[in-house]
Amino acid sequence: MAVRVPVVALTGYLGAGKTTVLNHLLRAPGARLGVVVNDFGAINVDAALVSGQVDEPASIAGGCLCCLPDTDGLDVALAKLSQPKLRLDAVIVEASGVADPPALARLIRFSGVPRVRPGGLVDVVDAAAYFDTVDPGTGLPPARFASATLVVINKTDRLPPEHRADILGRIADRVRESNPQVHIVETTHGRLDPALVLDTANPHDPIDELPLAAAAREAGETGDGEGHAHDHDGEAHPRADAVTVLATGPVDPGRLVDLIERPPPGVYRLKGTVTVDTGRGLRPHVVNLVGGQIHIAARPSIPKPGIPRPTSPGPGPGPGPGTAGPGSAADGGDGLVAIGLRLDLPGVQARLEAAVAPCTVRPTADDVRRLARYRRLSV
Repeated sequence: MAVRVPVVALTGYLGAGKTTVLNHLLRAPGARLGVVVNDFGAINVDAALVSGQVDEPASIAGGCLCCLPDTDGLDVALAKLSQPKLRLDAVIVEASGVADPPALARLIRFSGVPRVRPGGLVDVVDAAAYFDTVDPGTGLPPARFASATLVVINKTDRLPPEHRADILGRIADRVRESNPQVHIVETTHGRLDPALVLDTANPHDPIDELPLAAAAREAGETGDGEGHAHDHDGEAHPRADAVTVLATGPVDPGRLVDLIERPPPGVYRLKGTVTVDTGRGLRPHVVNLVGGQIHIAARPSIPKPGIPRPTSPGPGPGPGPGTAGPGSAADGGDGLVAIGLRLDLPGVQARLEAAVAPCTVRPTADDVRRLARYRRLSV
């Protein structure tokens, strides 16, 4: 069984800044990304990015992605980009401005491509134009947020300083009316920390092996394109926090599922490999949580790298008990990594340590069934 490639949906109204977010993600050093767009002519990625490329980007013609007569167009693109030889960290699907996020989420969730899994839906909104485009602010909140795992409130610098906090609070309230569990991050110029959304390549891989990523970084360095790699007005993008905890033996399925179903506040992604005591034997598993999307599967039998260290972990504990260091989960052992914004680092570490503590008693049949249910849903 091959490692499944996460597919991240990127949605947002025209002008919200989703292409700027995409450009920023493409310039992440070491990132090995595939990209699916409706029409390369409508994307603010330099033409050099697609010139001569046959494996990394894929274009779907025919208008809005979610209005295709069938899912074959998307599935063909995902099948192409999920080939093991590409060793991609993620595939990003940038939908057109009129695409329906719930429909796109369903297309990815029920894709017939066996080598992919949902990697979250990132919906970008324009803070200054929110109540003129997405939501009039009366009646029911927009249904689009129900399927989102992360809402990026972009262009916050365009709000009047004296009203900024009030407007951002009103937007967040409306988003959470539709989806109380969604994660929200405020940005300017689309500067979203890539570590929050995706993993990066093994540090031993040449970072410029993929011309797509190399060209995107070059465009940013020369000032081309809509996005920028540097800070504006001295403001840096929100940095993601990360906590890594090692597993020293087989874990209890109940404690593991408890953590995944109720992650610590602020945790957007949770990932790792663990060996679970099922009561009838030891079963290695790969665990992934993105927002409220849970994916649990048998660990691939092929050799694979350990849990990669996020590129921008932000402030957090250095190597020590329960954190990443030499010989840790980041280097190939069992363990879990939690990634999010403004995390209570000691609290998150305690939750992870409790979840991966060695199983000392026979697990209950109910806990084994809870884990098995998520495995069935992840097929």
